[in-house]
Amino acid sequence: MQVSRRHITILLLMSRLLLGGVFVYASFDKILHPAAFAEAVYNYQILPDALLNLTAILLPWLELCTGLLLVLGVWVRGAVFTCNALLALFFAALAFNFSRGLDIDCGCFSAPARFSAGGGSMVLYLLRDAFFLAVGVFLFFGSFRRESHNSWKEDGRQGATEPTTVERGSRSFL
Repeated sequence: MQVSRRHITILLLMSRLLLGGVFVYASFDKILHPAAFAEAVYNYQILPDALLNLTAILLPWLELCTGLLLVLGVWVRGAVFTCNALLALFFAALAFNFSRGLDIDCGCFSAPARFSAGGGSMVLYLLRDAFFLAVGVFLFFGSFRRESHNSWKEDGRQGATEPTTVERGSRSFL
């Protein structure tokens, strides 16, 4: 079964909307309850105390902006890059604490629960974040591939196979 360009376009759109929606949803409770989110960040035992409050205030707004850009389809390449950087950071923080034997509430979608599920919740968080990261990587390569393909087609020539070269001084730029 061959995957058509239309199917890939639909998958890219669904991936962009999924990750954008996840980031927007994840930001709301953190923005409304920064002290509780600061507690979740503290539980990771990674950042120095001086950066906890700053992180708890800025990170949810970065998530919200990134999610909105993805949902709206504005500055997609930058939003996808930022999304993947954040997802990689979140996955690394979870994996680091899992390797240290800590079973914490990740604080990903809300303030930390007073009673942790315990016993394997970190594995579920890691699997969930690995899925989101895989979707993000697909979106990353798909958005760059698609935009470079579109710029070749916008050359104006039918069947153009190479990007046009623009001369500027003694250098040529693609």
